[in-house]
Amino acid sequence: MSLQITAQAALWFLPFVLPVCVWVALSDLRVMKIPNTAVLTLAGIFVVIGLIALPMSVYPWRFAHLAVMLAVGILANAVGAMGAGDAKFIAAAAPFVALGDLPMLGVLFSATLLAAFVTHRIAKYSPLRRLAPDWQSWSVGKKFPMGFALGATLAIYLGLGALYGA
Repeated sequence: MSLQITAQAALWFLPFVLPVCVWVALSDLRVMKIPNTAVLTLAGIFVVIGLIALPMSVYPWRFAHLAVMLAVGILANAVGAMGAGDAKFIAAAAPFVALGDLPMLGVLFSATLLAAFVTHRIAKYSPLRRLAPDWQSWSVGKKFPMGFALGATLAIYLGLGALYGA
């Protein structure tokens, strides 16, 4: 496996992004919301660390990823396909992803979404639920805290980038 993100860039981003991914996942599990402060923190990390981690020939173009994904996310939210927090998180996460890694990211997201969904449902209907009895995600019907899968996907992508990046 070889990724287009460089191992150096992934190693720069990972220690700053990982806590935000955990924050997003736990917040969405707990209250079914991704905080705007988490999204802004993620974008701010890219603005600052991206200057160090990426070549200047690449860095400004990554903001196009944010703009495109924000537009797609706004449209998806408008038609009811996803929550606004999910759309904003995807947009803020987009600059961290090398364009050539999109096919692999799609596969990674699919696998992570499936694993997160199964894990959530198993915990919801097992004694594990007692570890966090007040989480809103247990009682919202068929809705799923997508931030759980989105945060994990970005964290895993950067982890794989650190191991297998260019």
